Amino acid sequence: MSSEEIRRKFLEFFSARGGSALGGKERGHAIVPSSSLIPDDPSVLLTTAGMQQFKKYFTGELDFTKDYPGKIGAASCQKSFRTSDIDEVGDERHLTFFEMLGNFSFGGYFKKDAITYAYDFITKEMGLEISYVTIFEGKEDIGVPKDTESRDIWKSLDPNLKIIEQGMDDVFWGPTGSSGPCGPTTEIYCKNGAGQDIEVWNIVFNQYLYPGSREELNSGATGKKLEPLKIPGVDTGMGLERLAMVKQGTKTIFETDLFKEALKFNPQGKPGRVFSDHIRASAFLIADGVLPSNKGAGYILRRLMRRAIVQSQKLAHEDEGGGSHVTVSQISEALKNIANFYGNAFNDYKNLLVNENVIHQVFNDELEKFMKTLNSGFRELHRLHSPEKIGGKLSAKDAFNIYQSYGFPREVMKDFCEERGIQFDDKGFEEEFKAHQEISRAGQEKKFGGHGLILNTGELKAANEEELKKVTRLHTATHMLQQALREVLGPEVKQAGSDITVERTRFDFAFSRKLKQEEIKAVEEKVNAKIKEDLPMQKVVLSKAEAEKTGALHFFSAQGGSASGGKEKYPDPVNVYFIGKDLETAWSKEFCGGPHVTHTGEIGVFKIIKEEAVGSGLRRIRGAVEP
Repeated sequence: MSSEEIRRKFLEFFSARGGSALGGKERGHAIVPSSSLIPDDPSVLLTTAGMQQFKKYFTGELDFTKDYPGKIGAASCQKSFRTSDIDEVGDERHLTFFEMLGNFSFGGYFKKDAITYAYDFITKEMGLEISYVTIFEGKEDIGVPKDTESRDIWKSLDPNLKIIEQGMDDVFWGPTGSSGPCGPTTEIYCKNGAGQDIEVWNIVFNQYLYPGSREELNSGATGKKLEPLKIPGVDTGMGLERLAMVKQGTKTIFETDLFKEALKFNPQGKPGRVFSDHIRASAFLIADGVLPSNKGAGYILRRLMRRAIVQSQKLAHEDEGGGSHVTVSQISEALKNIANFYGNAFNDYKNLLVNENVIHQVFNDELEKFMKTLNSGFRELHRLHSPEKIGGKLSAKDAFNIYQSYGFPREVMKDFCEERGIQFDDKGFEEEFKAHQEISRAGQEKKFGGHGLILNTGELKAANEEELKKVTRLHTATHMLQQALREVLGPEVKQAGSDITVERTRFDFAFSRKLKQEEIKAVEEKVNAKIKEDLPMQKVVLSKAEAEKTGALHFFSAQGGSASGGKEKYPDPVNVYFIGKDLETAWSKEFCGGPHVTHTGEIGVFKIIKEEAVGSGLRRIRGAVEP
């Protein structure tokens, strides 16, 4: 069974009406499209699980029955990314990017239905044998008994099924770092092609509320007992890659069609697996609007791309026992194959095809820059440790100098050292890095003369009332600049950060090529035309869900900034600033924290000073206003 068939079967199974094993009860779930890998939730860097887009239904901030009338729950195939697994990639089953199949209930059904759905899908739809399932063994000091209810449900479905009891670390889901819903889980294990038992599905029963962190929960130090939730929920997750490994009878996830067919080569050994995971993950990140940078999600992308490039060089020179090999020149072919395989298999991934040229351009730009970095860094490493020399130690100071001077990645240095038996001083490197940050911070404070700021949003800074008036004019002009760019260049334009001083506005945006002079002129003229109209700048306060429905722009950059000051500025409800007489017909509307002029005529004359490239698929415009 192909991965495309598995994905389709899962969604059809949960959307089916009637014919359920539960006495004819319908499985009428709403099939919700995958959300972006760039989440709306500011507490996470990237989308890590299927439940993320449903978080507000679990907390009660939104009502599922109102948004999806007649549906008992939701199901999705969610693009997911976990940065914690980057260093684990290379074994049989760890990934960074993966597809999460999940079904969710927000009071519509609970344990009996959730477990029965899972059993029916695995054994009947997939035709697989369950090796064993796990249940929670209980923890009386926090008021949670053994999950005998789940055990009894499993036994009613299969009296011979093996059931293993486990503790807090294995089968209890809880919040990390804060209070929130939590509860026991039950997991399903099946055998892969190597005869290993693999966890394929985790079913979480959110039935308690804990007023603290998971760390406190595990330790039991506070002595607090959990309180039952008024409306318990179900949150399940099943990795498509793992399910495909089990169904297709392969020994690793990399032998499934999700890699072999998608990439059109056989990823064997650690270099092949790392390359396969990273090249696929990079394509999905870029398609969702992430661009390589030195912070946030952009840094994750840059790290993946550069590690993929390094592994591609290794593959070009290694004999993996008959497998096809990848060279740097074949990276483009791999990206094309990924776009075709995934973009044509699932409608939620069409953006891989739509943005294919951007993906190639971003990767090619990074490749060109990184090859120079690699060559310079390796020359310096070889100077310090010749290729013939084995053992020794790369000092933290030398390592940081190579990192700082050439932008040479720490993980590549670590790989270089590991292969040659050279000690790498990780702790010392971190100390050098922090010392450098302190020096940089002190220099920045000196640059601003140490004077106080009456406004400092991160994006806008002003030292007095006169400066405040100037940056306010520039801030509104920046909103207008973005709208004008989208009208001239199209919706490909997405904000990727801005910075406003008294002298100018600096606006970064995603776009795949250099602007033509006539395009720059057209953008400038559009902004000034709207300034001459002296349109009102107004604000409404809406819930985030309502604000999104208005079409207000709320693109958030991978670097964490935006033309409105960054996603961290937007709690729910949000401020929507719009230019025009009313919100519906407004010329420009964006999520924003302010401040702004009251009418566009206050801005003066807007001038574009410079347009330039600042990264792969990233452009920058510097603009100013005149009285």
